[in-house]
Amino acid sequence: MEQYFNFDIKKHNTFGISALAKEWISFDDVKELQQFIRKRPLTKEKHFVIGGGSNLLFIGDYDGALIKANFQGIELLEESEKYVYLKVGAGVIWDYFVDYCVKHNYWGAENLSIIPGTVGASPVQNIGAYGVEAQDIIFDVRAINKETSNERIFSFDDCEFGYRNSFFKKDNKQEWIVTEVVYRLSKEANRNLSYGPLKQLFAEVPEPSIKEIREAIIKLRESKLPDPKEIGNAGSFFKNPIISIEENNKLIQDYPQIPYYLVDIDKSKLAAGWLIDQAGWRGHEQGEVGVHQKQALVLINKGKATGKEIFELSEKIIASIKKEFNIKLEKEVIIID
Repeated sequence: MEQYFNFDIKKHNTFGISALAKEWISFDDVKELQQFIRKRPLTKEKHFVIGGGSNLLFIGDYDGALIKANFQGIELLEESEKYVYLKVGAGVIWDYFVDYCVKHNYWGAENLSIIPGTVGASPVQNIGAYGVEAQDIIFDVRAINKETSNERIFSFDDCEFGYRNSFFKKDNKQEWIVTEVVYRLSKEANRNLSYGPLKQLFAEVPEPSIKEIREAIIKLRESKLPDPKEIGNAGSFFKNPIISIEENNKLIQDYPQIPYYLVDIDKSKLAAGWLIDQAGWRGHEQGEVGVHQKQALVLINKGKATGKEIFELSEKIIASIKKEFNIKLEKEVIIID
C-alpha cells in the first residue's frame, strides 16, 4: 500500500489538470485492500475510486481520499472449443489487455483498441467504440464491498449494463470496488465491421485478420482523437443522445443530413459530435480550453486550463445544443468536486 497526503493528481488524469487530493492510497494486493477496509470502512468518509483518470474532470482540489486499485495480472481461467475466459486485474491498462487478446487470436476486444484507462473501469462505464461495448465480452465482475470488505462475484445480469452505464455507476450502488473482470473471448473469428468507416475500409477485404482490424481501429482513433500525452483531454466528453423516433423525425424535417442510428423500434441515437459541430463549436477556443478541431466531442486543455474552465465550456455547449436542437446533452465524463 502507498499513501500520500496533499497529493497532486496532474499525472493521474488525462486532462492533465493540476489539483490536490487530501489523500491518495494505492493498493497492489486485494487482501491488503480488504484489511484496510476492515479498519477504515470507506463508506464512512469522502472518497473516490480512480483508475487511469481517463474519464474524469476535477473542478478543484479534492477534500477526500482517492483510492487506486492497482491489481495486475491476466489469467486463463477456462477454455472450451469456442471460448476462452480470462480473469484480468482491475489495474491492468486496458489497451495492454486488448493487445494481449489480439496477439493470442482471442476475438471480441479488438474494436476497443487504444481506449485509455484501466480494466476496472470497463464494467463501470461500459466502455464502447466502433460498434462494440464492454458488456459484449464481460462474463462476470469481482468486487470488494467498501464497508464490509466482503468479496462478491457479479454475474452479467447483476451488472445491469446500459449505454455508458452499469450497476456500479449508479448513485445508490457505488459501494463496490472492482478488483477483477472475467472476459469471454471467442477463439473463432467474430468480426464486427458494422461501424460505417470500418465497413468502408474493409469493403474489399471480406475477412480481415484480428490484427488488421486492431490496426485499422488505431488509425481511425488517432486520426480523430488527440493523444492525452500531447493534448489534455478525456476522449468523448458527451454521450450520444437517445431520443424517440417521433423526435427524430421532427429533426429530420429541419436537418435532413442529421446522422442517426436506430436503437430499437421506438428510439434512435444521435451523433453528439455532429450536433456540436453544427452549432459552430468545433475548433472553438476560450483561453486555455477549447473544442478539438477534428472531433467536436472532445474538449481539450491547451496546457494551463483549470477543471472549472473546462466545466464552464461544457455547460455553454449544453445550453447551445438545447437552444438549437431542443436536445439536452449529457456528460459522459464524471465531474469530481
